[in-house]
This record gives sequence, structure tokens and C-alpha cells, in this order.
Amino acid sequence: MELAAAVRARRDALRLSQQDLADMAGVSERLVRFVEQGKPTLRLDTLLAVLETLGLELNLGIRARNAAQTLVTQPSSAVPPSDVPGNEPEPEYRP
Repeated sequence: MELAAAVRARRDALRLSQQDLADMAGVSERLVRFVEQGKPTLRLDTLLAVLETLGLELNLGIRARNAAQTLVTQPSSAVPPSDVPGNEPEPEYRP
């Protein structure tokens, strides 16, 4: 389900007006309207405030795209995965 439609459906299910949601999330009613219209340029912190107020969360997933596929299929002459920050191997657990 598209983000805008999910926000609108959840707000409707909770029987909140756009102004009610805005007040609860600490954002403007205009911003709530923008979220529900699918405006492509929103600040992430304000979008997350609206989602949190509605009990929704934003999840990231991997989507195959040509650019991503190109990176995946290129020879690994670049930085080894263990040298990329956040890709350190898990330390072994020994009791």
C-alpha cells in the first residue's frame, strides 16, 4: 500500500481529522495534507512524527534496480565488505 493511502486509511480508521492528527503529531495540518497527497518532498522527521502518532512505521527493503544490480554484479575490486563501516563481522561468542 502506498504511504499516502496508508496514512489516510489509518487516520480515517482512528476517526481523526487532519487537524486532530496534526495537533497530536506536533505538525501543521498542511503537512498532514501533504503526506496524504503523496508530496514527494517532505522532511523525514515530520513524516516520522505523523507515522508514529498513527502507530505506523516506515520499513526499508532492498529493491532490485538497474543501478543496484550494476553495483552487485561488478567485480569486487572496490572496498572489501569488511572494510565498509557497519559491515564488520560479528564477534564470536565464547562462554
